[in-house]
Amino acid sequence: MNLTDRYLDCWNESDPPARRKLVDDLFAPDVVYTDPMVEAHGVDAVDATIAAVQTQFPDFVFSPIGPVDTHHNQLRFSWGLGPAGADPVVEGFDVIVTDEDGRITDVLGFLDKIPG
Repeated sequence: MNLTDRYLDCWNESDPPARRKLVDDLFAPDVVYTDPMVEAHGVDAVDATIAAVQTQFPDFVFSPIGPVDTHHNQLRFSWGLGPAGADPVVEGFDVIVTDEDGRITDVLGFLDKIPG
């Protein structure tokens, strides 16, 4: 499973203990996640951010859109958020930076389409 799939699995995991295990495995302890709505520092804050998004958009899932662009220790990909099997309600892209162990240290998120 590639990093993008593992990352989206974190965002789609609705069981809090299972999600926390995924977050702890994937993210560096001092990760910084920044998007237009939130700036989260550390795994506790990232886990809380994911939980808040799941509360705001219950029963929605994240899915990849298009190819993943990578070089060095960073990657960029687009994603959609919406009901399973339907067109996304929200679309955006993330830039992820990893450390030498492959754990995520930084996420820069951008929103391209949001509900009106």
